[in-house]
Amino acid sequence: MLYRFFLRLAAASAIFIFVVPAQAQTDTGSSSVRLKQKLQSDPSIPQLSDFQQPVTTVDEWMAQSVQTSVVEITGVRLNATEAGLEILLETVAGLEISETYVVDNALIADIANAVLIPPSGFQQANPAEGIASVSLTNLPNNFVRVAITGLDAPPIADVRTEAQGLVLSVAVEETEDDVIEIVVTGEQEGGYRVPDTSVGTRTDTPLRDIPQSIQVVPQQVLRDQQVNRLDDALRNVPGVTQAFGPGPSIFYRIRGFEALNNNLLRNGLPDPGAGELVELSNVEQVEVLKGPASVLFGLGNPGGSINIVTKRPLSEPFYTIDATVGNYSFYRGAIDLSGPLNESRTVLYRLNTAYRNSGSFVDSYTSEHLNISPVVSVAIGEGINLTLEGDYINTKDFFRLPGVPTIGTVLPNPNGNIPRNRNLAEPSDVIEQTVTRLGYRLEHKFNDSWSLRNAFVYNYRDYYDKIHLPTNLEPDNQTLNRFYREFDFVSTAYTLTTNAIGKFSTGSIEHQLLLGVDLNRFENRVPRSTRATAAPIDIFNPVYGQPRGVLEPEISNTTITNSLGIYLQDQITLTDNLKVLLGGRFDTFDQTSEDFSSNTESSDSDSAFSPRFGIIYQPIPTISLYASYISSFTPASGLFLFGGSLDNPFAPERGRQYEVGVKADLSDRFSATLAFYDLTRTNVLTEDPDNPGFQIQTGEQNSRGIELSLVGEIFPGWNLIAGYAYTNARITQDNTFEPGNQLPNTPENSFNLWTTYEIQEGDLQGLGFGFGLFFVGDRAGDLANTYDVPSYLRTDAAIFYNRDRFRVALNFRNLFDVEYFEYAVNSTRVNYGQPFTVQGTVSWEF
Repeated sequence: MLYRFFLRLAAASAIFIFVVPAQAQTDTGSSSVRLKQKLQSDPSIPQLSDFQQPVTTVDEWMAQSVQTSVVEITGVRLNATEAGLEILLETVAGLEISETYVVDNALIADIANAVLIPPSGFQQANPAEGIASVSLTNLPNNFVRVAITGLDAPPIADVRTEAQGLVLSVAVEETEDDVIEIVVTGEQEGGYRVPDTSVGTRTDTPLRDIPQSIQVVPQQVLRDQQVNRLDDALRNVPGVTQAFGPGPSIFYRIRGFEALNNNLLRNGLPDPGAGELVELSNVEQVEVLKGPASVLFGLGNPGGSINIVTKRPLSEPFYTIDATVGNYSFYRGAIDLSGPLNESRTVLYRLNTAYRNSGSFVDSYTSEHLNISPVVSVAIGEGINLTLEGDYINTKDFFRLPGVPTIGTVLPNPNGNIPRNRNLAEPSDVIEQTVTRLGYRLEHKFNDSWSLRNAFVYNYRDYYDKIHLPTNLEPDNQTLNRFYREFDFVSTAYTLTTNAIGKFSTGSIEHQLLLGVDLNRFENRVPRSTRATAAPIDIFNPVYGQPRGVLEPEISNTTITNSLGIYLQDQITLTDNLKVLLGGRFDTFDQTSEDFSSNTESSDSDSAFSPRFGIIYQPIPTISLYASYISSFTPASGLFLFGGSLDNPFAPERGRQYEVGVKADLSDRFSATLAFYDLTRTNVLTEDPDNPGFQIQTGEQNSRGIELSLVGEIFPGWNLIAGYAYTNARITQDNTFEPGNQLPNTPENSFNLWTTYEIQEGDLQGLGFGFGLFFVGDRAGDLANTYDVPSYLRTDAAIFYNRDRFRVALNFRNLFDVEYFEYAVNSTRVNYGQPFTVQGTVSWEF
């Protein structure tokens, strides 16, 4: 039923595009008068009306256009100000605005004898409070149109000339019906650098003012790399590696520690079970918060959190179609539609859909992926906005078993090496997963100082598999023993959060206060898990379809976890260059489990206080020196599914981190972060080597390291995102494994580099090239450190061409076809990385 609901919603949204009138009507009344009065209020500042008046005939227009040489607008910069926004049009010569007028809530300025580089235009949604969008478009006969759209009224603007170009100082006129809109991060040419984020504070704070390391992979990087999987996006973040968590899904390690269910966020709310299911067609950017995040987001592992920021509705019509084809039978299509649903633009929508069908370098492995994501935002009253969101994902994997034994891959095998295309699953094996998300976000701005936010999300995941799993390799180093499993898993998550944000002063000290409450309920059910013996398989000469034994019940249980978190945070500005962040959270949880196979029940509960302290000193405005202390708390989830005892539940895990660092804005488009940290985690759950699929608590682990990240635009057209991580993550206390052992799938040294250059002018304007290097050092394959996964250096490349509203791109991964390994699960499962792949994409914006 939900599937049909989303299909109908998608169809209805598409119909609205063609049914709802999109033509703007000129406001000839009070808006124009009001605009002139505002612009003439300060005679010392050049006004839009002071510029050359528009011509009245086509002949005059053409004659005027050729009188002066065409000026290239090489860049557009948007800087938020206290009054609103500054728009800098970068040029090497002077510009004049020839005509201004108002259309609905938009202020339009036409610039003669100019051309915008690149020709595809510029667009950014919600660049400042009260401003819905800013767009620049090339018009015929060397005109450039600047459109600045307000939420409730047309903005006002002053103009001045600087050495770098023309500056428009934009402000929003206050009205009785002033409405604040949800922060929209729609399609934009925002570059590689993202100046602020909410993931570090739950308030929109510049990254330089947050005493914790945060990396952002923005939309332009995702587009340039043609990323459609989360693990490919996270290659751009130092200190993050891919790992294989409990169950079939892919998880990650941040600073050496697993980022599991509680560490995966979607728009700042828990997104349990996401992992490899994240579809990036509706993702605006990926944010990674390094270190514990319990003060803001509650229960979670201390390594860090991954926040997926989805695309928001736009107030201007925006439609794109993408089609991608690649080797290994890769096919993908995506549609992104957005715009207003009414003339007043108080109701906006966005619809993203994507379908992917692909093979693999692994023999006979195929997969299908469908994603439908509608969003509607409504301005429902004074300062009130409501956003309704839905998401449907369905994936099917056939003949899938990631990984082959270590002997014959990372360890020698007298019989030879196992080829990377070897598939040790069975043709009948299948894994199917369905995720449904429904939720809302409600925001109410009472005034310029206080606002209230409330959000709810329902997350349902249904997982089913029929697969063969390996147990051990026989002494002949050729025969792999296996068992057959049929497994059902259903998880349901409910999250309700409410927080208030207020700004006030105590004397000369400024405060930004955050007070919030989170309620969460997680229900994990295993309605059926059966197991049977299976015929062994020859890893060098596999024979499929051999008979298996009779299925017998294995486990059947339910685990319900309820949690309540109350948090308080104060961002204190002592002076212009000295800031303090104080925060604390009290969490309480209870967990109830029922094992149907043994007809037993158990329950557990606990609570903890998690503090946070940070200080930022800025000797100059572009440099931030910071230090912080943060702690975390999380229950040991997976009590029955992955280990534990009814009479002896796992103790809660705790974490604490000390971090110092430097953040530098080397320019307004390029920044760097250097961080040093010491992170300790106690009561750690790890896989039991004697009982695959179950876990044990090993004691204490510690990670110390250094991380460097560089991101931004070096000069017009040349972008870079790069990073280096030194991670010394080891066991410090353990009853089973040797203290000093390296944590698995965590290299001591790794670095990433991706850079692109797009030609800015001339006959080849719009042609671009990309180049990437991704190095992962040696790392342990298991906690016992019985084998190492070798290092690798992967080279990627891209070539693309932007022409008006079209984009064509070719992306090459593993250009030199290096044979490497992504991660290890255990001695029977080490996962090969992809060989050389090429994908071509055609995009059309209309």
